[in-house]
Amino acid sequence: MPCCVRVDVASWPKVRKGSEEPSADPRHGHYTNCSPGTNLPARLNSIASAPSGISYSYVSGAAYDAAYDIWLDPTPRTDGVNITEIMIWFNRVGPVQPVGSPVGSATVGGRNWQVWSGNNGSNDVLSFVAPSAIDSWNFDVMDFVRQAVSRGLAQDNWYLTSIQAGFEPWQNGAGLAVNSFSSSVNLGSGSGSGSGTGGSGGSSACKVGYGTNVWQGGFTADVTVTNTGSSPVDAWKLTFALPPGQKVTSAWSAEISPSSGSVTAGGMAYNASIAPGGQFSFGFQGTYDGAFAEPAAFSLNGTSCATA
Repeated sequence: MPCCVRVDVASWPKVRKGSEEPSADPRHGHYTNCSPGTNLPARLNSIASAPSGISYSYVSGAAYDAAYDIWLDPTPRTDGVNITEIMIWFNRVGPVQPVGSPVGSATVGGRNWQVWSGNNGSNDVLSFVAPSAIDSWNFDVMDFVRQAVSRGLAQDNWYLTSIQAGFEPWQNGAGLAVNSFSSSVNLGSGSGSGSGTGGSGGSSACKVGYGTNVWQGGFTADVTVTNTGSSPVDAWKLTFALPPGQKVTSAWSAEISPSSGSVTAGGMAYNASIAPGGQFSFGFQGTYDGAFAEPAAFSLNGTSCATA
């Protein structure tokens, strides 16, 4: 269930869930209190989903970023500096930029992002920067967590310790506001060990989002699968036909075989089950010849899926 705390720091209007600020940045503060009623810290492979929503108000004549922070650590710590910070930049105004340097782009949660990676001297930072301002959005925190795992910045047995959202105002900023914030962490299906009726013999209501980043002769695909049914989907298998000339060269957060033609993607140990209403993302890189095209249809455990 959502449980948020507003921290009264004038230069850092924000809301958060979990243990208090795990950063050493003096603008953020440094506390050890935890929000009451939260499931955090929680081991990543025990989290089925972590739906969240936020709405911002922006101003002009200022320099700032509007960011949503996700903190990961090998231990279930409630104080000190975490090993990895994921930042989702909903907006940036003025000459501000994330820690590190650009490392490419990615489609996460059905949106395109510029990806930055670096270290601030205390922890690794993986940032997803929106190409244009996002006023409000509902999404699954775990989609971004899986990106960190796939990039080697976290492991499945690490912990989600806390999340927060707000602004980093660098100049002016009066009137910036977080209008609404919601968050929940659903445990029980992340490890894929639970039972359910949506296995290979059950029916699966599903929706698939397929986002790509294409260049001459190569591409990456980010696939988001949503269980729109009322039963868990265990031991999931997503089948789709790659257009002629396309070949998978590597994948993350799923196993894909064969590498061309009609392929099947299957879950890893931590995401082998999809809870009702839950979603997850996996991705792959590939090559292509001729004109680029996307798969025309997808099926989950033998049942056709809608496309987003």
